[in-house]
Amino acid sequence: MMVRCIIVDDSARFLEAARAVLEYDGIQVVGTASTSTEALALVARLRPDVTLVDIDLGAESGLRLAARLAEQANGSPAPLIMISAHSEEDYADLIEASPAIGFLSKTALSGAAVRETLGEVGGPSGR
Repeated sequence: MMVRCIIVDDSARFLEAARAVLEYDGIQVVGTASTSTEALALVARLRPDVTLVDIDLGAESGLRLAARLAEQANGSPAPLIMISAHSEEDYADLIEASPAIGFLSKTALSGAAVRETLGEVGGPSGR
Protein backbone atom coordinates (compact mmCIF):
# COMPACT_ATOMS: atom_id res chain seq x y z
CA MET A 1 0.00 0.00 0.00
CA MET A 2 1.28 3.46 -0.93
CA VAL A 3 1.82 5.71 2.08
CA ARG A 4 0.80 9.34 1.48
CA CYS A 5 2.88 11.87 3.43
CA ILE A 6 3.13 15.59 4.15
CA ILE A 7 6.44 17.04 5.36
CA VAL A 8 6.51 20.20 7.50
CA ASP A 9 9.88 21.94 7.86
CA ASP A 10 11.06 25.55 7.62
CA SER A 11 14.06 24.63 5.44
CA ALA A 12 13.30 24.54 1.70
CA ARG A 13 16.54 22.62 1.16
CA PHE A 14 15.55 19.94 3.67
CA LEU A 15 12.03 19.67 2.20
CA GLU A 16 13.52 19.05 -1.24
CA ALA A 17 16.00 16.46 0.04
CA ALA A 18 13.44 14.68 2.24
CA ARG A 19 10.94 14.53 -0.62
CA ALA A 20 13.57 12.96 -2.91
CA VAL A 21 14.62 10.37 -0.31
CA LEU A 22 11.07 9.39 0.65
CA GLU A 23 9.78 9.22 -2.92
CA TYR A 24 12.79 7.10 -3.91
CA ASP A 25 11.80 4.77 -1.05
CA GLY A 26 8.18 4.53 -2.25
CA ILE A 27 6.52 7.08 0.03
CA GLN A 28 4.23 9.45 -1.89
CA VAL A 29 4.90 13.01 -0.70
CA VAL A 30 1.59 14.72 -1.44
CA GLY A 31 2.62 18.08 -0.01
CA THR A 32 5.13 20.14 1.89
CA ALA A 33 4.68 23.10 4.21
CA SER A 34 7.05 25.49 5.91
CA THR A 35 4.63 27.13 8.38
CA SER A 36 1.92 25.98 10.76
CA THR A 37 -0.74 27.80 8.74
CA GLU A 38 0.30 26.03 5.53
CA ALA A 39 0.47 22.67 7.32
CA LEU A 40 -2.98 22.96 8.90
CA ALA A 41 -4.54 23.79 5.52
CA LEU A 42 -2.66 21.04 3.65
CA VAL A 43 -3.47 18.32 6.17
CA ALA A 44 -7.15 19.28 6.20
CA ARG A 45 -7.32 19.29 2.40
CA LEU A 46 -5.11 16.30 1.52
CA ARG A 47 -5.68 13.99 4.51
CA PRO A 48 -2.29 12.24 4.39
CA ASP A 49 -1.57 8.85 5.95
CA VAL A 50 1.24 10.44 7.97
CA THR A 51 2.59 13.92 8.62
CA LEU A 52 6.26 14.51 9.42
CA VAL A 53 6.67 17.65 11.55
CA ASP A 54 9.98 19.33 12.39
CA ILE A 55 10.15 20.12 16.10
CA ASP A 56 11.83 23.46 15.41
CA LEU A 57 9.93 25.42 12.77
CA GLY A 58 11.99 28.57 13.13
CA ALA A 59 9.81 31.04 14.99
CA GLU A 60 7.11 28.38 15.46
CA SER A 61 6.91 25.19 17.49
CA GLY A 62 6.41 21.91 15.69
CA LEU A 63 5.18 20.42 18.95
CA ARG A 64 2.48 23.11 19.15
CA LEU A 65 1.60 22.39 15.51
CA ALA A 66 1.22 18.70 16.34
CA ALA A 67 -1.26 19.62 19.09
CA ARG A 68 -3.14 21.92 16.69
CA LEU A 69 -3.33 19.15 14.07
CA ALA A 70 -4.80 16.80 16.69
CA GLU A 71 -7.33 19.48 17.69
CA GLN A 72 -8.23 20.10 14.03
CA ALA A 73 -8.90 16.36 13.61
CA ASN A 74 -11.03 16.23 16.78
CA GLY A 75 -8.31 14.34 18.63
CA SER A 76 -7.84 11.68 15.93
CA PRO A 77 -5.25 12.99 13.49
CA ALA A 78 -3.52 10.79 10.96
CA PRO A 79 -0.27 9.64 12.54
CA LEU A 80 2.24 12.40 13.25
CA ILE A 81 5.97 11.74 13.42
CA MET A 82 8.21 14.41 14.90
CA ILE A 83 11.53 14.97 13.13
CA SER A 84 14.61 16.96 14.12
CA ALA A 85 18.30 17.41 13.49
CA HIS A 86 18.68 17.27 17.29
CA SER A 87 18.77 14.12 19.38
CA GLU A 88 15.53 12.50 20.50
CA GLU A 89 16.80 12.69 24.09
CA ASP A 90 16.71 16.49 23.84
CA TYR A 91 12.92 16.35 23.42
CA ALA A 92 11.89 12.96 24.84
CA ASP A 93 9.45 14.25 27.45
CA LEU A 94 7.89 16.76 25.04
CA ILE A 95 7.49 14.14 22.30
CA GLU A 96 5.94 11.72 24.78
CA ALA A 97 3.41 14.37 25.84
CA SER A 98 2.56 15.24 22.23
CA PRO A 99 0.08 13.46 19.94
CA ALA A 100 3.03 12.18 17.85
CA ILE A 101 3.44 8.43 17.42
CA GLY A 102 7.21 8.69 17.36
CA PHE A 103 10.38 10.51 16.44
CA LEU A 104 12.86 10.23 13.58
CA SER A 105 16.19 11.96 13.32
CA LYS A 106 16.53 13.84 10.05
CA THR A 107 19.71 11.87 9.34
CA ALA A 108 17.78 8.58 9.71
CA LEU A 109 14.79 9.65 7.63
CA SER A 110 13.85 7.02 5.05
CA GLY A 111 10.80 5.28 3.71
CA ALA A 112 11.68 2.20 5.75
CA ALA A 113 11.97 4.28 8.94
CA VAL A 114 8.59 5.91 8.32
CA ARG A 115 6.96 2.55 7.60
CA GLU A 116 8.57 1.01 10.69
CA THR A 117 7.29 3.84 12.89
CA LEU A 118 3.81 3.49 11.37
CA GLY A 119 3.93 -0.28 11.84
CA GLU A 120 4.47 0.17 15.56
CA VAL A 121 0.96 1.65 15.76
CA GLY A 122 -0.79 -0.57 13.25
CA GLY A 123 -0.03 1.10 9.93
CA PRO A 124 -1.31 4.21 8.17
CA SER A 125 -4.81 3.87 9.58
CA GLY A 126 -3.70 5.42 12.88
CA ARG A 127 -3.04 4.71 16.53
